[in-house]
Amino acid sequence: MIGTKELLKLVKELKLVENLCERELTNPEGAGFDLRLGEAFKINEGEAFLGETDRHTPDVISIAQYGKEKGIILRPGDFILAKTIEKVNLPSNIAAIFRPRSTLQRCGVTLLTAACAPGYKGELTFGMHNLGKNTLKIEMGARFVHAIFFNTTENFSDYRGQWQGGRVSTKGKKEKQV
Repeated sequence: MIGTKELLKLVKELKLVENLCERELTNPEGAGFDLRLGEAFKINEGEAFLGETDRHTPDVISIAQYGKEKGIILRPGDFILAKTIEKVNLPSNIAAIFRPRSTLQRCGVTLLTAACAPGYKGELTFGMHNLGKNTLKIEMGARFVHAIFFNTTENFSDYRGQWQGGRVSTKGKKEKQV
């Protein structure tokens, strides 16, 4: 795991993470960086498909953006896609994993995350689901996920998937997986 002192150095030298808030640049807490809510999306109804070589995801609708709307309300049962303000630029020897901030759990909200492969560049998108009994108001720009970075060894290739650059959906179209 890479500590915050080294991470801050990599932010300056490699732009490891862009658009970090002042708090993370001057006094990061824990073993990585907290990332903020930049855009929220509702998934349209329809069919989705994940096959052996092909896939498609439903269309999405942006329901709030940082700097435009104050926030969103996540009612019990609601599910959204949550995209970060920050962009990562992972070199060939660094991967990242993500954990929800504990305030979400304390409100009955789960955050669905994935690993980020070396070579990925762009914003990050996570699933957020209110499993609780209470309504949660979330301000755009709120810190909601913690990123932890690791050194990797013996990588043969960087991430080359179609989600590169922070794309949120396949826009309902079928596509070949790379």
